[in-house]
Order: sequence, then structure tokens, then C-alpha cells
Amino acid sequence: MRWRDRYGLRRRRGARVAKFDREATDADIEALIEFAKTRRGVEFYVEPETFATDTTAVAVAHDGEWTRRRVGAPSVIAKVARDLALPVYDVQLTGYPARMRAYNERRRQAQEDDAV
Repeated sequence: MRWRDRYGLRRRRGARVAKFDREATDADIEALIEFAKTRRGVEFYVEPETFATDTTAVAVAHDGEWTRRRVGAPSVIAKVARDLALPVYDVQLTGYPARMRAYNERRRQAQEDDAV
């Protein structure tokens, strides 16, 4: 017996394995579009589908501010990026931009300063 079978994740041979996450919705795509339209220098980074989550995209602005949303398939965010004339990258090939990490660090520092 495979470990997945013990936890009820596979019901029968050939059955689709259930995911823990929900599917992408129009609201997810609209949130990415709104983020891109209200910030400068936005780039999209596609994250692959995993066992637990659907395909996601991270939109990163020029200052490192970012948001992550489900997109369902890489082709969806590719079309959004094309319509908005914005670049889209495969995060497995490029990694995340340094400005995103710097933004996260600035936010963490600000939260620590507020707590003191």
C-alpha cells in the first residue's frame, strides 16, 4: 500500500489526486491585473502547480511590493501579461527578484520597530 492510499488521497487506480487548495477564480486574475495597473514596473513570476496548490503567479512591482494569486495555468498569466505588455518569467528558471526580498526585509524591520 502506498502512503498516499493510507491517507485517502487516492480512491482508486487512475483517479485524480485531490488538492488541498481551491481553483483559480476570475477574482484572482482581476486582483493581479489591478495590482499591475496601479503600480510601476510590474513583472509576473509563474510558480508551478504542486500537489497542494494550483499554478500561481507573483506580481512584483518596481519597489519590491508583491502579491501572489492562483492563475490555474501558465497560459492564463501569459495572456494577461501580453495584454498588459508586461514581462512574465518562470520562477524555476529565474528565481525571485532581489527587490522582492529587500521589500520583505523592510516590512519585517518596520513591524519589529512598531513592536518596540
